[in-house]
Amino acid sequence: MTAFQHPFDAATLMEILKGRAIHQPHQVAYKFLVDGETETISLTYQKLDRICRAIAAHLQSLSQPGERALLLYQPGIDYITAFFGCLYAGIVPIPAYPPRPNRSLSRIMGILEDADSHLALTTESVLPSLQRQFGEVWELQKLNWVATDKVAESCSDRYEDLSINPESLAFLQYTSGSTATPKGVMISHQNLMHNSGWIYEKFGHNQDSIGMIWLPPYHDMGLIGGIIQPLYGGFPVVLMSPLMFLQRPIRWLEAISRHGATTSGGSNFAYDLCVRRVTPDQIETLDLSSWDLAFNGAEPISHEVLEKFARTFASCGFNPQAFYPCYGMAEATLIVSGGDKTQLPTLKTIQASSLEQHQAIATNGHAENTRTVVGCGSSLEDQAIAIVDPSTGIPCEPGQVGEIWVSGPSIAQGYWNRPSETESIFSQYLATTGEGPFLRTGDLGFIENGELFITGRLKDVIIINGRNHYPQDIEWTVEQSHPLIRPSCAAGFSVDVGGEERLVVIAEVERYYWKRQSSPRRETSTNVSREESFSTKDLIQSIRRAVSQNHDLQVYSTLLLKPGTIPKTSSGKIQRHACRAGFLAGTLEVVED
Repeated sequence: MTAFQHPFDAATLMEILKGRAIHQPHQVAYKFLVDGETETISLTYQKLDRICRAIAAHLQSLSQPGERALLLYQPGIDYITAFFGCLYAGIVPIPAYPPRPNRSLSRIMGILEDADSHLALTTESVLPSLQRQFGEVWELQKLNWVATDKVAESCSDRYEDLSINPESLAFLQYTSGSTATPKGVMISHQNLMHNSGWIYEKFGHNQDSIGMIWLPPYHDMGLIGGIIQPLYGGFPVVLMSPLMFLQRPIRWLEAISRHGATTSGGSNFAYDLCVRRVTPDQIETLDLSSWDLAFNGAEPISHEVLEKFARTFASCGFNPQAFYPCYGMAEATLIVSGGDKTQLPTLKTIQASSLEQHQAIATNGHAENTRTVVGCGSSLEDQAIAIVDPSTGIPCEPGQVGEIWVSGPSIAQGYWNRPSETESIFSQYLATTGEGPFLRTGDLGFIENGELFITGRLKDVIIINGRNHYPQDIEWTVEQSHPLIRPSCAAGFSVDVGGEERLVVIAEVERYYWKRQSSPRRETSTNVSREESFSTKDLIQSIRRAVSQNHDLQVYSTLLLKPGTIPKTSSGKIQRHACRAGFLAGTLEVVED
């Protein structure tokens, strides 16, 4: 099988957009829900093409092809037109996000320095707030700032069409920095076309597909899966800001229901949040029967979350067969593996103790101390996945857990201006056969019958008393230990205490609990719920008990944090190394009892 061949015989996304503007001029390409509900802004292919040409013409008057431009937009139509406008002009866009007030500019500064960018694009409404944050930061003040929403459409007549080499750089995707300093992944036009073709094939997309995406457009899943894939496949997509989803998770499901979306998804966190926050009365108003592909790209994927979601939303037409676990990363453009959308997810129950020795030994679901892992499908057919001993480069035996290595046309060109790191990550060869080059993903897993299973991340493995523990397992236990622990807001890591590694757990509490705890007048009413009546000491005891029972581990220290303060990447991943550093420095914002 080969990837989907585009009907326009296009070699780049720009050729696809130009083709759709000619052949499908009045078809809606993007619909953005401004308020997350009913207020919408739409763009047809013809309108999108004209705006992109105008922006490109303006950029051509300011810079040369190959220069980098930082994109600082709130989610919305302006971000989309700026991204494609850069591609039309041969400018290399760098998707980012406007820094929030009173937050550090360090990430933006790091990207600017690394990419050597002198051009920044945003909107007229966002620019003043950015300028107020600049202060005396000369590097930001000297940038050539462009408010693309003020570029007149008539400028499109001055656009000079470019011939783009498919092997040339399309954009820089800066990694989220969950384990290290963010690096600019170099994605070529060819990478985008290859990966988009396989997403189309694996997801079973067609002209009748309808997307619904709330994911951040600054990261690979939201950008390539949510914005580029619909353009590639020629089907409409409904978009909303991640903030609209987080404020009211029901908005995601209402949008699927209202617009008859067929493709949508997110991480474990998104599905879990809906289970926790959507009420029975709200469920009665939903119709999720159109949703035939619910992707989940979080690694590792929680089968408990999938089961809870399917059970909770069965009454409104959600089909568990719609679940589509997959695996991907920025360094591989996006998708690395995916399954058969007509089948239920593949589950495998293994001995938890075997994982401590990097083995995946099967057991039945009734045994104690087990872990059920979710398969993420098979490799793209013209790529290769190898499970490798990271210390020797020797391929692992079947049933052995090792580092996941990937090779093929979707693998990015390396890291921008980082030759040594590019060499160590993107240019690995199997010690036995010399096959390669492979990308080292840093993720751990195993393959059984062609199915890839993710077990954790190499750098995050906790080793205590000679046993390997995956922090995701411990964090899941912590989240389930009490309803007052916020979902996807716990971290487990180890610290050295007297020459011995000891476990530390930190977790955010729900906002209403924190407000009650921090109030100068404690609630004394007899109507206080059982959950709210718990003290900080009680919550810590619940966590310690759950970790001990499920992992045979003693927690050295447990801290409860204020809501929204646990270190995370801009894509929502827990920064365990930053959590550990904050713990050691005593800078974490702890809830007082």
